[in-house]
Amino acid sequence: MMLGATSRLRVSRPVFIPSRTYAISLKPPVVYPRKTLPRVYSERKTYLYNQYTRLLQSTSTAPLILFEHVDFSANRLIKLRADIAAAVTKHAKTPSLSDPSPTPPAVAQPTFTVLRTSIFGVVLRELNQFDPQARKQLAKTVNGSLAVLSFPTLDPPQLKAVLRVLARAVPPRKPKTQQQIDDEKKAAEAAFVPGRRPKRQRPTPVPDLKLLGAIIEGRPFLAEGVQSVAELPTLDALRAQIVGLLSAPAAQLSMVLSEASGGKLARTLEGFKKSLEPESQDGQGEAPPS
Repeated sequence: MMLGATSRLRVSRPVFIPSRTYAISLKPPVVYPRKTLPRVYSERKTYLYNQYTRLLQSTSTAPLILFEHVDFSANRLIKLRADIAAAVTKHAKTPSLSDPSPTPPAVAQPTFTVLRTSIFGVVLRELNQFDPQARKQLAKTVNGSLAVLSFPTLDPPQLKAVLRVLARAVPPRKPKTQQQIDDEKKAAEAAFVPGRRPKRQRPTPVPDLKLLGAIIEGRPFLAEGVQSVAELPTLDALRAQIVGLLSAPAAQLSMVLSEASGGKLARTLEGFKKSLEPESQDGQGEAPPS
């Protein structure tokens, strides 16, 4: 059977749609001809630019933890922020009886913010706070959608508690096995009917949160470095350990002198003198003179 001109089959070519990229570019912007300079940005972009600038400038005292998030809905983000707030509140120190007020002190909550990588890259390129090597290291760590968790102060135990809660709330995705991939392919082939458009099924999104690194005291850290920082004690505990190390020799000397008071002083000095006297080669002391 011959097909007429009006009944010819039309074969449509597949249209290539490039996937969206989230990589941060540190290259200077391209100046196109016939473009008015300086470029005027919208109010939203200007607000985000100033917000990201303040975030990076405050990293000298406020740690900034970088995450890559995938398939997060608005309700899931709200739940995630609530989990972070609950972890910080639970980790807060309980007031002691010696405190002047029995009410617990106000706890400064960290802020979980979803960023636009393009504007974040512009801020990172134009900010002179980091050296070029640190900028390149930060740019390489970001390959997807970016979110940051900003802490008011550096508190390693609090950081460890928050990371533990995030790992429990958003467990890492398990990679698909070859058997699962083959089953999905067979199911798609079985559901295909020639001449009929396949039924569109929206997959259930499974959120994923990956720790990329951090900026702590103006220095970039990878994910392993963030875990190491989270294992450190607090600043007060470190100060107490340093004071204990410095006061240990003085305390030992005071204890020896207190034990050697009175008649014990002569015996102590005599024992110290005998310990300093050289011994003979056979292991016995020198014979007394006749």
